[in-house]
Amino acid sequence: MSVNHGANLYDLSSKYGFSKDEFMDFSSNINPFGTSNKAKEYVINNINMVSMYPDPEYVNLKRAISTYCNCPDENIVLGSGATELISSFIKTINPRKTLLLSPAYSEYEHELNKINCEIIKFFSKEENNFVIDIKELVNSINKGSYDLVIICNPNNPTGFAFSRNEIEYLLQNTNCYVMIDETYVEFTDTNTYSCTKLVDTYNKLFVIRGTSKFFSTPGIRLGYGLIGDKNIKIKINENLDLWNINIIAASMGEIMFLDNIFIFKTVDAMLRERDYLTRELSSIKDLTVYPSKGNFILCKISSEKFTAKELREKLLPKKIIIRDCDSFEGLSEYYFRVCILKPEENKLLIKNLENLFK
Repeated sequence: MSVNHGANLYDLSSKYGFSKDEFMDFSSNINPFGTSNKAKEYVINNINMVSMYPDPEYVNLKRAISTYCNCPDENIVLGSGATELISSFIKTINPRKTLLLSPAYSEYEHELNKINCEIIKFFSKEENNFVIDIKELVNSINKGSYDLVIICNPNNPTGFAFSRNEIEYLLQNTNCYVMIDETYVEFTDTNTYSCTKLVDTYNKLFVIRGTSKFFSTPGIRLGYGLIGDKNIKIKINENLDLWNINIIAASMGEIMFLDNIFIFKTVDAMLRERDYLTRELSSIKDLTVYPSKGNFILCKISSEKFTAKELREKLLPKKIIIRDCDSFEGLSEYYFRVCILKPEENKLLIKNLENLFK
């Protein structure tokens, strides 16, 4: 878990003698401003609901997601986190051959390996600033006769994102299932980059989202998927447990998906801080900084003054954690990723990086 999902704060706090709360964790892509106060207050004031079973149909939760995503509630599948839905969809369609856009989240490959699926990786390239040409991708899909294409949009860790128009072009010109993980799309312009509206038209599209990152609720394990193919949706639900979403998660979801003030403030703050970090990181001559549509920024130590692992070790005594990206296939030992934290923390990161590189 420490390799694939960011830093292990328990180990680091023991090793360096800091409490977990003292660390500035730039390796964890979670909204640093916390979750909806409305949702938290509801749970606090209604804690006795833990003695009740959730609604097995989750009518109110699906209605809130439908409003939030502007999609029909009959297309919604609920999961205990986005990872459960990734696993369920892959098991349901049982692809023989999959094209995986890389570098990518390790769990996609992990789930494909469980069903002995042949995996072909389509790598975005450093020389193209990790931008992928949609026509080139479509040509590769059609030549390879794939059953499934997996796209993280925006991509983690590169930050590149296809527009909705580009994904629609892909859907119009291919005939395979397409799974799009939109874990980070809410940190950017969803009107341009989100594909939720395409689900109604394209039956082979499955869009996955979670609440861990944008809504800062990894602890409640709430994810949801959107698919227009009724048969696939039925099969996915058959493989999920009854009441797979606990009543705390369901109740919080009903509120936070409709908390427009929280949503607006989060997007505004994150975009402002992403612009700041991108600008300041780019001013450090030793670094190459890649444009990002996520709540994180990929950097390369282009001077090769030290590796990303060495940089990480130099920052840990300062209570700063960055993500060494050497574990991502397709990236070298000189790549690291930082997520967006609060303004004062972002400034401390820049100050420490400037001191290390000057």
